[in-house]
Amino acid sequence: MTQPAAIDDARATPTAARTDVATTTDAGVPAEASVGGRIRDLRQSRGISARALAKTLGISPSAVSQIERGVMQPSVSRLIAITDALGVPLVAAFDPASDRPLEPAGPSGFTLQRAGQTPDIVLDSGVSFRRLTPGSSPGIDYFESIYPPGAAAHGADGLFHHEGYEVGTVVAGELTIDFEAERVILRAGDAISYPCSVPHRLHNTGDADAVAHWLIVHG
Repeated sequence: MTQPAAIDDARATPTAARTDVATTTDAGVPAEASVGGRIRDLRQSRGISARALAKTLGISPSAVSQIERGVMQPSVSRLIAITDALGVPLVAAFDPASDRPLEPAGPSGFTLQRAGQTPDIVLDSGVSFRRLTPGSSPGIDYFESIYPPGAAAHGADGLFHHEGYEVGTVVAGELTIDFEAERVILRAGDAISYPCSVPHRLHNTGDADAVAHWLIVHG
């Protein structure tokens, strides 16, 4: 059950992209496995320049370059802003297979994803994401997020918004969501839904990892 708590104020903000050489990032991470490398591929496949993406996001071209090269990890809110700007689902930024439909595994027509087959990605402040949907799921993002103690979806204290409708269930720990006029604390078993257009901020004020499953429906 959600537990509304203190009413407080916050504000707003959101934003990233790779090139085409299969090497390692400046941070020593294989380019193909990095979030920045994946974003770069998505950007280039859509014919969008790094400068044009930077302008859309309201950041400098050098910041886009740093994200693409793995020098700087984007926050959750920045990654969402990037995928919105590129017109792709959030999962496309951390799973190259997300845009490649899988063949059904058997005559029953199901698609199977075994444990360990989907990589985790770690963003700014240590927040990690893992895709939960086996195969392609047009119009839907379904993933797991883990927020370490003190981690937030947005680097500053502001709120952010994005495209879609969000449904989340906390699996473990405690996750706090700030809205413009109130704060909601979610604990294991609690669930919440809201339009992503409503300014919000997710963060973990507890002393253990907060694990949540999220479904984002794109309208």
